[in-house]
Amino acid sequence: MTPGVSMEILDLRHFSAPVLRPVLEAESEIWMQRLHWDYRASCRLLMQYLDNHMLPGYAAVEAGQVMGYTFCVYEETKAVIGDVFALDGINPDLPVPASGDAGAARAIEETLLRHLFETLLNSPQVDRIESQLLLHPAGTHAGVFREAGFELFHRLFMVQPLAGHWGRSHAELPAGLELRHWRDEDLNPAARLISSAYHGHTDSLINDQYNSVYGSMRFLNNIVHYSGCGVFSPLASHVVVDRASQELVALVLGSRVSPQSGHITQICVHPDYRRQGMARLLLGVAGAQFIRQGVSEISLTVTEANTEAVELYRSEGYDTIHTFDAAVWQRNGAS
Repeated sequence: MTPGVSMEILDLRHFSAPVLRPVLEAESEIWMQRLHWDYRASCRLLMQYLDNHMLPGYAAVEAGQVMGYTFCVYEETKAVIGDVFALDGINPDLPVPASGDAGAARAIEETLLRHLFETLLNSPQVDRIESQLLLHPAGTHAGVFREAGFELFHRLFMVQPLAGHWGRSHAELPAGLELRHWRDEDLNPAARLISSAYHGHTDSLINDQYNSVYGSMRFLNNIVHYSGCGVFSPLASHVVVDRASQELVALVLGSRVSPQSGHITQICVHPDYRRQGMARLLLGVAGAQFIRQGVSEISLTVTEANTEAVELYRSEGYDTIHTFDAAVWQRNGAS
């Protein structure tokens, strides 16, 4: 199949969920094979938006069959590219290659991305575009992103098998601090903590939600109240509280992404409280709770340039099994 010969690129909002189901099911299989991640909850959410014809993006259609799709969501003056995925052949029952090969699927995905870039870059209300295509190996679509003026950041998907990693001692908290489980009322103080912890950090260049309390609250709501990153686990999520001020000084948040896999969705420590062993302690308590839930492994993502965090995770038994690209475009003159 040669993209462009009999391929049409059409507005995604013209299509309902059943038409895209074969593509989404094929993609879900790769998420499970590669990352041990159950993508079906995300697919159900996508299908709701598709049925409401509310999801901005494009579909690649050949001989009346949808072969691939891409979509974005808008957050005020920012667009976030949520996904791009394509089948390799017109028969969806054929084996789907690992995304990122040199075959037809990759060519279709890049055609879809170019159409989306053209729309977004020519939308005067869009000042910033972010993308983290977790499923796609680093470099898969690096060329098309760079051609459009994006800056790329390598990120690591790290996994720790739980067997044999427990029973070790972890650092104790300094006096005046308290460790406890996550509570619903922690959302506001957690947003304040995240915006402080990521001030001037590389990750705030990748995700500008970290730059403000308001943005951090949106990030937290997506994790805690929606299936943005698996099913939130209050039992695996913990905070460290300063007893005097009652402010949060560190936290770890966890989700279940499949029956076998837990995922650390966020871990951070306030700059004034770093290098006291709190990140290591929080990884330990989250892991202990995950293992009680029957999880056999924990994953997390980290920016490759964040070398201190990478070394911490490696010392705790995490290994990199996958790398992917984060991409950011900023309109000239936009703050």
